Parts: sequence; structure tokens; C-alpha cells
Amino acid sequence: MQWAVFLINEATVLDLRQFGLKPRTLEGLIGLITYPLLHSSWDHIINNSVTAVVLLFGMFSFYGRLGWQVLFWSWIMSGTWMWIAARDGNHIGFSGIIYALASFIFFAGLFRKYYRLMALSGVVVFLYGSMVWGVLPIDPQISWEGHLFGAVAGLILAFYYKNVGPQRPKYSWEIEEELEREWLEKNGIEDAVVPDEIKNTPSDGPIQVKYTYVEEKKPPFTD
Repeated sequence: MQWAVFLINEATVLDLRQFGLKPRTLEGLIGLITYPLLHSSWDHIINNSVTAVVLLFGMFSFYGRLGWQVLFWSWIMSGTWMWIAARDGNHIGFSGIIYALASFIFFAGLFRKYYRLMALSGVVVFLYGSMVWGVLPIDPQISWEGHLFGAVAGLILAFYYKNVGPQRPKYSWEIEEELEREWLEKNGIEDAVVPDEIKNTPSDGPIQVKYTYVEEKKPPFTD
């Protein structure tokens, strides 16, 4: 979609970049939808496209349909925050969404503690770790606010959806503990019943177990 918009803009006298996101203005509200689709130059769109393809491939390969929700909310959240708090001007480019995707992939792996997803997080850090400098106001020509708000959106979405999609496999003892806990809650038992002899045993001494012998009565002989 962004390539179609860019090529139309290049091939016609239209300057579609005027429909970017302009903070705190009524005309800039359209930018909530259009700003990621608009780019200033060939270098701008090529760099964003390559990075977006890599991150979207990783997102949908590991998280499946959840990727659509992350993409949608990243678009809306970062755009809304930019309209409220970014500098005056015309903000365009897909980089805000790119930062949201990178942030989501990185933090989602950490929150889920799943080695496969954490490996993907490591790949993102290896490939795009230098992106962290993009959230700082270093270059006045770059919309660092879009990068920052995109990264924050990705972090929030990673935490919100941490129980949705692929999860760390559970070991057998973890499943047994959960089943036992569910059984106790279902039966209104807050804790296991422990004999008084064990409860009253000092924690620093050996546990004493008392046995009581009861003589078994033998049945009468029959012939």
C-alpha cells in the first residue's frame, strides 16, 4: 500500500505528503490513518520497506493472527499520541510502526519466557539494536516522537497480549501443581491439612512421627 501511494505521488502532480499527521490540528487528524503510508524520498521508503518486511515476517511467523491486532493498535496508538504530543509539523513515514513491531517482538519474548520467542528477540536486538538512538531528539529532521511512541505502544501491547498466542511449554510438575491448586480451590480448601504433630514440630529439628499399635483381632476358626 505504501509503495502504491508513493508511486502515485511520484508520477502525478499531486503532493500526497500534505496529508501527513499534523499535531493538534483538525486537518492533521487524517494523518492518523495516512501518515505511515507517506514517505519523503526513495531512500526513505526503501529503508522502511526492508525493515518492515523483516519484522512483519517474524511477527506473523511466530505470532500468527495476533500480528494483525498488534499492527492495528500500533498504528492507532502511536498516531494518536503523536497528534497529541509531537512537535508542530508534518509527520510521515512507516518508521513509527516499525518501532512498535520491533518493541513488541523484543518484549513479548521476554514476558513469555519462551526460548524460541526470546531467540527472536535476540535477533531483533542484533539486527536493529541501533534503532534505540532513534527515540532521542538528535536529528531535528527525524520524527523521533513517532519512534518513541511506537516503541512505547509495542511495549504496552507485548504486556497486554502476553497470554495470547504462543506460550512457553509447561513441564509435567507445573501441570500437576496447577491441577492440585484447582482441586483445592474447587473444594474450598485453602491449604492442605497438616497433622498437629507436624505443625508443632520446631522447624530446626527433625520431624517426629508417632505410631500407634492396635492388635488385630483374629477371626474365629471354622471347620
